[in-house]
Amino acid sequence: MASMSITISIVLLAARLAAGAPASCATPDAPPAPRPLRFVTFNVDHGGLGSEILGDDSDLEDRFTLATGELERLDADVIGLQEASQGWRRGDVARRFAKALGFEYAFEGATQRLFGGGILGFLSATVLGFDEGPAVVSRWPIMATHAWDVDHCDIFYRRVLVCADVCTPWGPLRACSTHLSGSECQAASVDAHLRENAADMPVVLMGDLNATEDSPALSLLRARGGFIDTFRAANPGLTGYTDDQELDVERATATERVDYVLVSGRTPLTDRVLASRVVLDKPVFDEDGDVLWSSDHYAVLSEVDVFGRTVSDRASRASRGPRTPRGASRTPTG
Repeated sequence: MASMSITISIVLLAARLAAGAPASCATPDAPPAPRPLRFVTFNVDHGGLGSEILGDDSDLEDRFTLATGELERLDADVIGLQEASQGWRRGDVARRFAKALGFEYAFEGATQRLFGGGILGFLSATVLGFDEGPAVVSRWPIMATHAWDVDHCDIFYRRVLVCADVCTPWGPLRACSTHLSGSECQAASVDAHLRENAADMPVVLMGDLNATEDSPALSLLRARGGFIDTFRAANPGLTGYTDDQELDVERATATERVDYVLVSGRTPLTDRVLASRVVLDKPVFDEDGDVLWSSDHYAVLSEVDVFGRTVSDRASRASRGPRTPRGASRTPTG
């Protein structure tokens, strides 16, 4: 099932190239962006490895409808999904999100990697009728998809990092999604994959890392990988809890922050993080009057002027006038 998703992305790219679209994503003459790019990370909550057999997927269909409507309302550009699942009943959840939004997507399954992958992993996913993993859903064309296994690190369930090279109107961007156990070892594996396969484009890493911001895992990604925690950059004093929402109660119960939109690039992007907030954090009531949450995780939306190409950025720079070289002094006037 995962290979089918990658094949679809390859076919779409080939069709664009055959139609005369340029292979590169260089857009020096693109007009300024009307707003910063909007990135969302969201753990969908698949309902459990046995949910497809048992038919108990924690109201996945109703939650999917709720989440899709919210993502469309938020006008998200690139979405990193975790626990995006595939099954006989539910279909391909990442593909369904992409279709509902009119986007493209890339998915890589983790369930097929049980028992080290190979035939045992394939049989496990087949018997369960289920696969789940991270996905990237993009408003813009996906030029290439990359997937890497995250090191086991003495943990039974194999994790995956999936990245999509996205061709935005203002340049190429590598958007990645992953779901980790919280260990420093797995964070180091993700960092190693990204550095060993580096490309000349900004990187946005979205994920449920199961690690708090003061953990060794986040410290490693900040220090070694050069990543900026966009929510913390925009909200120095807020808790921003995202995890452990009880699905059968109306009150908010999240007590920790483990879901992140992290950005990295050739130049520091701290001053280009314009806003970030927790979203999909309110319940509704279904037809029976029961409370309904989008997931047991809240999502995080971050607005980042990745390329320094927004209208507001250009207007701000114009209003400031020419930049004085470092070490030089301005000539007093008046």
